[in-house]
Parts: sequence; structure tokens; C-alpha cells
Amino acid sequence: MITVKEDTNIVNLKGRIENNLQFSHEIFGEKFYTTKIKINRLSDSYDVLPITISERLLEEIDLNENKLVKVTGQLRSYNKNIDNKNRLVLTVFARDIKIEDEDNKDPNSIFLDGYVCKEPIYRKTPLGREITDLLVAINRPYNKSDYIPSIVWGRNAKFAKSLKVGDRIQMWGRVQSREYEKKREDGEAIKKVAYEVSISKIKKMSENNND
Repeated sequence: MITVKEDTNIVNLKGRIENNLQFSHEIFGEKFYTTKIKINRLSDSYDVLPITISERLLEEIDLNENKLVKVTGQLRSYNKNIDNKNRLVLTVFARDIKIEDEDNKDPNSIFLDGYVCKEPIYRKTPLGREITDLLVAINRPYNKSDYIPSIVWGRNAKFAKSLKVGDRIQMWGRVQSREYEKKREDGEAIKKVAYEVSISKIKKMSENNND
């Protein structure tokens, strides 16, 4: 029997609220709201990530647009029907959120401990950079799992392409947003945003939980 621990999916973000809270859904009388957080990268670019927040966390703070906040939580996935197709949707589920005064040097980090659930896809960019795409299942209580698309670069990509479905791995990195264009059936190109984990460190775990 697999024991599900809370520390298999840990996200820490620090950035500015991009828009006003919007009501998302209600479970057992508890309301949840969504917004987006803008997080600066070390370069001049940034990521804009969706977050889901319980009304319980909003009782003592005022999340106005452009407020600098620190969010601790988990990266979760769920299926949503979009254009009559099931799509995997990602959101950062906040467990704690606080107003902050100043930025720090590491505003975006994630740790995941889960299982490879799809054959890795290895490829090279036009400039020859090696990439491996992974889909990793992270178990959580009540027989639920989150399915996290992840991208591994360079030397780590060579290691990741040899992984098998069912392998347990641990990964460290950051959550990123990526814009891309998709053509509709009428030929019109529309801009979309994908969310994924960019992996900086990865290791395979053996049956006794050692490297």
C-alpha cells in the first residue's frame, strides 16, 4: 500500500496579483476563487500562473491587483471540457498566502515526488538543444492524483529519456507559462498558454526509496 504524504508536491511562488479574484466553485459549502500571479524570472521575462484560493485564506488579507504575495501550495491538475474535448488544466492550489514587502531571488520553485505515467518523448530543438517531455503522476489523499507535464533539458534530458512508465522519480524546478499558436479548423491562428514544470534536477528512486 502506498502512503500518500503531503510533501510530495510543494510549490513556492512570489509575485504580483494580475487580476481581481473570480469565483470558481464551491465544495461542501467552501467557496474557491481564482486569479493569476505574475512572477519575474532571472532574465527579463516572466511567468503568469493561475492560482486557486479558498475563502478561508482570504478572511484576513485583501488581494488587490498588483499586490506582492507569497504563495505556498501544490500544483494540481483536473480535466475540463473545452470545445467538446477533455483538456488537462493546471492550477496552483494555495495552502497559504501572505502579503510581502519586497522581492527575493528565488520566487518560483517546485518539488515533485511521483511516477512516470507516459513514455518519455525525447527531441531536439532546431538549435540542437536536447529536451525530454515527461508526464508525472503525483498521488494525493482520497485516491486522487495530479498529472503534471514536465520538461527536462540538456544532460538531464538524456537521463530522463531512459525512464520507464511506473518509475518513481523526484524532481526540482519551477512552474512556467508558455505561449504558443494553434490553428483552428477554419485556418485562423489563435494564441494559447500552456503550463508545465521546467526541471533543473531529477533523480530516480529505487524500491527502498534510495537513489
